[in-house]
Amino acid sequence: MKEIVIAGGCFWGVEEFLSRIDGVVETEVGYANGRTENPTYEQVCNLNTGFAEAVYVKYNPEVLPLEKLLEEYWGIVDPTVLNRQGPDVGSQYRTGLYFIDLDDEEVLIESRNKEQEKYSKKIVTEIKPLTNYYKAEEYHQKYLKKNPGGYCHIKLD
Repeated sequence: MKEIVIAGGCFWGVEEFLSRIDGVVETEVGYANGRTENPTYEQVCNLNTGFAEAVYVKYNPEVLPLEKLLEEYWGIVDPTVLNRQGPDVGSQYRTGLYFIDLDDEEVLIESRNKEQEKYSKKIVTEIKPLTNYYKAEEYHQKYLKKNPGGYCHIKLD
């Protein structure tokens, strides 16, 4: 299995979307690449912690190559908007691809460059190594499975 952490706005919808892709074996929401230890949701939303709302993804590359996972990701974000997805605004809603496996960096960059051809504006999605990650509070985990009518900025149907 391989792992990556993906940010694409509010993590509730991103997790639900990714969890439905064949080859994804595990998802978890959390906070990635920030400056404090053990941040809370309130801190991430209200203080300048530097964290992105993100989804940890474990996937089977034999079923779901990274390139295909990235194609799915690009389809749910506007990668040209800084610190915002849908109606959610703030640096915690930035788009980002945070790699754990150093060999993935080249694939991520190639995928971004291919996606850039579709836009006149520059893609601002971060591509960085994962420097830290903290699991979000339990009530955020599988939020849209627990709350099917809950808020989501992504069209899931």
